[in-house]
Amino acid sequence: MKRPLAYITAAWCGDDDDNMERAARYCRIVYEAGFSPVCPALYLPLFLNDAVPEEHKNGIDIARDLLRRSRVLVVCGHSITEAMKNDIAVAQRLGITATTLDGILAVKGQGRH
Repeated sequence: MKRPLAYITAAWCGDDDDNMERAARYCRIVYEAGFSPVCPALYLPLFLNDAVPEEHKNGIDIARDLLRRSRVLVVCGHSITEAMKNDIAVAQRLGITATTLDGILAVKGQGRH
């Protein structure tokens, strides 16, 4: 069975190691819910330097392309950043369903304990 792509967005701020750990945790939860997680924050920093303006822009372009290809946008965490608002707006404009991590688990009947 082919898993639909689920784009992961969250407030990526603070320590890079913490961001990577949270991103991997979110991806695991989404994977276990039956989706193929797509999380640019997990892998783009491995080869793009966000301090270089052109690479920063390219990272945004790559992330937007991945969002366009996804079936659902999964909003993770308890706060909403401007980047997350942009992801939500793009998803809305493209007709991509947006939900929370708890919402995706509820739909899959797994709930959080």
